[in-house]
This record gives sequence, C-alpha cells and structure tokens, in this order.
Amino acid sequence: MGGRAEGGEREVESNYLHQTLLKRSPTLPSNPLAMVGAKVTHMESLDYEINENDLFKHDWRSRSRIQVLQYIFLKWTLAFLVGLLTGIVATFINLAVENISGFKILAVTDLVTKRRYVLGFLYFTGANLALTMVAAILCVCFAPTAAGPGIPEIKAYLNGVNTPNMFGASTLIVKIVGSIGAVSAGLDLGKEGPLVHIGSCIASLVGQGGPDNYRLKWRWLRYFNNDRDRRDLITCGAASGVCAAFRAPLGGVLFALEEIATWWRSVLLWRTFFSTAVVVVVLRGFMEYCRSGNCGLFGEGGLIMFDVSSVSVSYHAMDLISVTVIGVIGGVLGSIYNYLLHKVLRLYSLVNEKGRLHKLLLSIMVSLFTSACLYFLPFLAGCSRCDPSLPDTECPTNSRSGNFRQFNCPPGYYNDLATLLHTSNDNAVRNIFSTSTQKELHPLSLIIFFALYCILGLFTFGIAVPSGLFLPIILMGSGYGRLLGLFMGSYTSIDQGLYAVLGAASLMAGSMRMTVSLCVIFLELTNNLLLLPITMIVLLIAKTVGDYFNPSIYEIMLNMKGLPFLEAHPEPWMRNLTVGELADSKPAVVTLHGVEKVSRIVEVLRNTKHNGFPVVDQEAIYPFDPVGLRLPAASAGPGTTELHGLILRAHLLAALNEKWFLSEPRRTEEWKVREKFTSAVLAERGRKIEEVAITEDEMEMYVDLHPLTNTTPYTVVESMSVAKAIVLFRQVGLRQMLIIPKYRAAGISPVVGILTRQDLRASNILSAFSHLAKSKGLERK
Repeated sequence: MGGRAEGGEREVESNYLHQTLLKRSPTLPSNPLAMVGAKVTHMESLDYEINENDLFKHDWRSRSRIQVLQYIFLKWTLAFLVGLLTGIVATFINLAVENISGFKILAVTDLVTKRRYVLGFLYFTGANLALTMVAAILCVCFAPTAAGPGIPEIKAYLNGVNTPNMFGASTLIVKIVGSIGAVSAGLDLGKEGPLVHIGSCIASLVGQGGPDNYRLKWRWLRYFNNDRDRRDLITCGAASGVCAAFRAPLGGVLFALEEIATWWRSVLLWRTFFSTAVVVVVLRGFMEYCRSGNCGLFGEGGLIMFDVSSVSVSYHAMDLISVTVIGVIGGVLGSIYNYLLHKVLRLYSLVNEKGRLHKLLLSIMVSLFTSACLYFLPFLAGCSRCDPSLPDTECPTNSRSGNFRQFNCPPGYYNDLATLLHTSNDNAVRNIFSTSTQKELHPLSLIIFFALYCILGLFTFGIAVPSGLFLPIILMGSGYGRLLGLFMGSYTSIDQGLYAVLGAASLMAGSMRMTVSLCVIFLELTNNLLLLPITMIVLLIAKTVGDYFNPSIYEIMLNMKGLPFLEAHPEPWMRNLTVGELADSKPAVVTLHGVEKVSRIVEVLRNTKHNGFPVVDQEAIYPFDPVGLRLPAASAGPGTTELHGLILRAHLLAALNEKWFLSEPRRTEEWKVREKFTSAVLAERGRKIEEVAITEDEMEMYVDLHPLTNTTPYTVVESMSVAKAIVLFRQVGLRQMLIIPKYRAAGISPVVGILTRQDLRASNILSAFSHLAKSKGLERK
C-alpha cells in the first residue's frame, strides 16, 4: 500500500483504483501469503499503535481514577488467571503422559522379562501407533494449526503479524490431547514447545472472554478488545508455558524476552514474572499432593527437573579446553541439524500438500520406525554386571524408571541401552544426566543412542502432531556430551553427567541461538549454580559458531512459512536506500478528504485491500475553523493542504454501517459523534464492505472523517534511510508508516506514501532494487 502521490490529484488515484491487477506493475513486490497450519492464508498485520482519534481521547479523559485502577487491577487478574490455568493444564498433561507411558512401559517390560519378545514388540508398536493416530487425526481433521511447536507463529504474532486460528479453543483442546498422545507414543519430541503454544492460547482466550461463540459480555473486558493488551497477555502465556515445561520461572521470563517477544517494557516484565510465579506455585502444590501416591504413576516425576546438585563441580584450566570443544561441536552440529531439518521440512511440505491421507501415512511410518528402533536396538547392547555395592532393589530394576534396567539380561545384570531407550524421554534425560555413574553407560550404547536420536530428531519433527524441539535437542546433545566425558577419562575432573548437561546446552545454543535464557533454564533444571561459568562459555561459543553458518531453527521455520517477520537488525545495505525511493517504486497513495463523499469511500474500500488511508484536508473541502464554522475560501490559502491523520479501514466500515451520513459537506459537533459511536463499535474487526448495504441516494451523501481519524500517526521524512525506518517500525509496533515530504509548498501533497511490513522486507526490497543485491554480496565478502 502506498507510494508517491503526484500532486494529490483525484483523477490519478481513481484511474489507479480501476486498473486490473494484471495491468498494475508496481516495482516493489508484496506477497501477503503465508503458511499457517495446513492452509496458505492471506496475512494481515496487527494494530499495536494507539489510535488517538477524538473518541479515544474523550474516552480516556472521561475515565475516573477508580476506573484506571480497576483497569490495572484487571490486567494483573488476567495475568494471574493465565498462570493458574497454564499450571493446571501442564499438570494434567504430565499426569496423563506419565501414567499412559508408564503403564505401557511396565507391560512391555513384563513381556520381555517373560521372554515373549514378539508379543512385546506387537504391544509396544500397537500402543505407540494408536497414540500417534489419535494425535495425528485430531491435528489433521480438526485443528491443523495445533501441529508443530507453534513457537514460530507466536514469534510472528508478537512481531505484529496476525496468524489466523492459532489461539482458538479448538486449537487449545487439540494441542492438549495431541501432546499427550504424541509424547506418550514415545516419539522423539517434547511437550515444551506445545506448552508454550498452550499458554498463549489460554492467554488469548482469557483476554477476549472465551471462545468466539461463547464470549463473556462483561463490560470491563471491552478494554482488552485490542491488539496491544492481547499481545501482552500472550507474552505472559508464552513465558508461563516455558515455566510449566521446565519448572523454571526465571527461564520462562527470559525466554519470552530473548526469543519470543519483540516489544518489551518493565511493567510487562513484572506481570510476566507474576504469571510464572503462579505457575510454579501450582506445579509445586500438585507435586506435593502426588507424593503420597494419589496420582497413579506420576509420583515425583513428570516435569523435566534434572537435579545434579549432589555432585561437586570442580574444574581446572585444562578443563576449559574440553569445554571449548563442546561449544564448538555444539555450534557445528547445531548448524548441520538446522540445515538438514530444513531439507526434511521442505520434503514433508511436498508430502503434506497431497492431502490428509498422506499426512496420516507419514505419521504412521514415523511411529512404526521409532517403535522398531526403540524396541530392538537394546538387543545389540551387552549385559553388564551390577555393582555389588548397589542394593538388589536398585540394580537391576524392571520399573519404568531407574538407571539399571534388566530388560533381557539375567538376574544381577542390566542393559545400559535399554535404560536409555525403554523409558520416557524425560527419564532418558535423567539417566544420561546422572552423576557419579562413570561406568554405567558404555561407549557403544552412547554412540547408538546419539545416532538414533539424530535420525529421529530429523524425521519426527514436521509430522502432523504437536511437537517440540527442546527435548530432542537435549537428547542429542547429552549423548555426545557424555561420550566426550567418557573419552576424556582421567584427563578431566568434570563428571560425565555434567558433560552431558554441557553437551545438551551447547547443541541447543547451536540450533536455537539463545544464550541468557538457556543458561538460566539449565541452572534451574540442574539446581547447580557452580555450573554457571562453564555453561556461559559453552553457550557463547556454540551460538557464535552456529551464527557463522546459518540462522536459528526458528528463523528458518519463519522463512519457510512465509511469515513477514521483521528482524531486530536491518541489513547494512538498507542505509543506502531512502523511504522516499521505496515510495517511488509503489503505486500512488490512496487518500481521502476530511469530509468525504460516501461514493468515494465505497469505491476505495471495494478496489483496495489497504488497512489505513491518509486523511488530507484541502482548500476545496476544508474551509473550516477549529470549531467547525465555514470560512471564506481565500482564508484557507491558495493550494493549501494539510495531513489531518490516518483513518483505519475498520472505522470507515463502521461509519458506513452506522449510516453516519451528512446531506452536505460540513463538520459535525463532537457530542454527536459520541452519541453515534462507542469504543466497542470501533473495536469490531472482520466486517467487509460487501456486507454493508448502501443505497444510491446515500452514495451522494457525505461522511465527516475527522472524529474517527488518528490525528497522531507515526510519520517519517522521505529522506530517512530504510534501515532507520525499520528500527522505528519494529520497536513501536506499527502497521503502517506515513512518509511526508521534506519540503512543504502549495501544490505538493502532504503525503508521499505509506510503507507497510511487506514493503520493509529485505527480499521484497532486493527484488525491486537489484543493484543492492550486489552491494549485499560485497558486504558479506
């Protein structure tokens, strides 16, 4: 939308509106389509900017101090509800996963102990397949947006991109049930990413008063019927989800700050921390209740909490060499994993395009392959004799957890690979993180474990089930970390279990490119503050190495889906281009007058898809003084033009729908506007021009747009660089940015053009200005 206005002539704009799409050939391309769930959707931006029109100003001035305090109190109440509900849902998911997978593992272990291997395989495979099918059918048939982690879409939403159907009630329900089924099926995925999405869905539904068809009509909720407050709530929900997944309140807040949120302020920090604190209280309360055996097989487990505080951490200068090696390996492997996963996801997208049946078949194939590997690979490992110092109840064991699983071994022996594979993913991480067990796991078993989860981590992510990347990456990283600790032997003073922790941290930093939040999350997971120095070193090295090769995995997924995400740092070559030059490469800007004819408004709305239109007052239509009295034409000055502001498409539709028409071009009194419109009416979205009925007589009438116009839109001078404009656009959270001329004179339009999110994307700019692509290549060299 937008471009340079040539003299502001109405004929130019009218001719542009009536041109067919094939005849228009703007130089600057725009692709508003993106993949959300299973559908290619037309993307819209969100209105984070405060619309300061006359109605908003009056509404804000009329609020009493008590109403302002009630509004603030309600914000904190909603943050409390988000944390409370997220904690309850997370507890329910963990209870279900631990009990379903626990009973499955116990039944398979019993069959293997009785040497009924075929029946054990059929039971194991059949149970996993049934659970996978439940998750896949729900995602494919009822809520396609529930598949995957949901984190890229949440990042895009908080960046200002409207992602349709991502936070609905059906998505929430399918995400919960699907996560339980997929994780219980033993697939190489975690519930951490889905919990972030679940927390965001809860926050969205709480903020709007429930699902679309069953919303609460409480009058105070109308103050939250805007994108700004919804954005803050979803940020709290995302942080609460991370906290629920890792039992890490500080890590959840920092994850939202570092990875999820684009816009941040101190008040949001407090509310986010408050939400995560509520989550922790809920989780701790349920865990204390479950200690007495009231929760089936849940017991004390269920949440990822890998306590390694019992081991003393002591390291010397020579240990920094091995720590550096872990960081480098993590960065290299993380970038390789991102590259290969990108290729696999592209392949899966071709399969998914063929329809629902192919999605289900893909999920079935991955489930069968995973079950076969998890069941048969432990037979390749030999049996090891239990340490005589260990009690018989601890080694060997046939329970669903423990470090010494008997599996197919005789009494007094254990199978170390079965300890890692014939258990839940959470327990597998606990086992490989276990400290003071230097001889428990053998090199061959660790190599098989690492290779298996590298393969499963590539081919499991992307199928039509809720899935998270955190746990698969932790499993891979802990595998090579423990291997390196085993090979170091007596050359290091760091425990092998701590090497596994550092390996997991390095691979996560090498793939996701996070540092601060990951460092805090791992400290809260392991409960060992002495790991802080070497964890920081590993994370910094891994991220630096990974950044040299490719972007983070979430950036790759954003680009694959086509979501118009604006990065925090503009490209250096963008300083060689001005916003005025961008406007020159676009069609003429579509403007409206302060008092506009109904037929003109209908014409503009029917022939464009723009969200906002500049309101320009000219001498012919705006001979009024501030109180609305008509002035002589000469008093306005010859050729005088003024940018009054920006009016939204939704507000134009509201004016047409309410039949707020005038028989002659004049301004209306402010009290009449307040009688006709309320903040609830102006907050409505989704109305279409095709739904508004206008008679021929009404077409000849007028609408006073001044009271509905945002009189303080963000404007930039046409000489500003694109790099600087992107920083302003992203940090303020704009949907459109007005470009004004550097020099003002009679006959010059007060608006040069309008820039939107699509206009500021690097790929679109390079398509229009090919010479910048060459300079980009030189900068890289």
